[in-house]
Amino acid sequence: MSESTPGLVTVFGGSGFVGTQVVRALARKGWRVRVAVRTPALAQDLRILGDVGQIQPVRCDITQPADVAAALKGSSAAVNLVGILFETPGRGFKAQHVEGGRNVAEACVAAGVDRLVQMSAIGADAHSDAEYARTKGEAEVAVRQIKPDAVIVRPSIVFGNGDGFLNRFASMATMSPALPLIGGGETKFQPVWVGDVAEAVARAVVRTDAAGRTFELGGPEVWSFKQILEYILRETGRSRLLAPLPFFAAETIGSVAEITAVLGIAPVLTRDQVLMLKTDNVVAEGAEGLSALGIEATGLEAIAPSYLWRYRRGGQFAEGPSAARAQAA
Repeated sequence: MSESTPGLVTVFGGSGFVGTQVVRALARKGWRVRVAVRTPALAQDLRILGDVGQIQPVRCDITQPADVAAALKGSSAAVNLVGILFETPGRGFKAQHVEGGRNVAEACVAAGVDRLVQMSAIGADAHSDAEYARTKGEAEVAVRQIKPDAVIVRPSIVFGNGDGFLNRFASMATMSPALPLIGGGETKFQPVWVGDVAEAVARAVVRTDAAGRTFELGGPEVWSFKQILEYILRETGRSRLLAPLPFFAAETIGSVAEITAVLGIAPVLTRDQVLMLKTDNVVAEGAEGLSALGIEATGLEAIAPSYLWRYRRGGQFAEGPSAARAQAA
């Protein structure tokens, strides 16, 4: 196995939940990191993740080819992490995922950038009914047509401090007497730690043998949606009803809830998210994953307690479930 020499890497969308950890992982491997984001002022705190001058935020709208080309100038590698979970005025799935991915791939070819890592998602499918999954799938096709040696990375649901999944339902449990068990809670997930995802992306940039390969990233265990909600309730010490919610009813609620996106407010649920819950979100049989990159997957229960404590009554000073079990014994 050979590795490329650290140089300058441009990370598109590097200021988000996953992006921050990717920037940190690349900086640790000695790369200079240019973080291309829509609002650089909101990414200035990333500078402290590396040495002085190692990390530089720059302005870039991924839907504008000229912006993308400027952000890639002088780079030897690129990572495209741009993705949205719901549409807002001026920011649609097609533009951000497909057109953005195409712009990055074309600019990489034009500039002679050796390595491109494209962030996708398990379930990405150009024929999916869910627009998020469909445009992620279309982006994969577009990127590979332009740059066949691009690396595709598809994570399952990503967890970690600041995630939008465990935190959302844990927060909901502090206020609501019930949590929605959409579709009966049978959908399966393979939650993957954000630190493992970041390291996988960094290794995909560094390792020359990763070229042209697709990696599906999942944790060591498969959980049903119901099991995840039950775990959140145990870890936060909350007793809440898990109310079954049929898919058709959840789709209606999601269609109404996503109206808030027009005002720039993240919807609690969208119809698109409900559609994606109809399909299991696990690593496909025979797919290359974390182990192919030399990474041992970190389990949900090893990390989640380190941030779910904030949702307990009493916060960090509240007794956790493990302590309670020990006393009972």
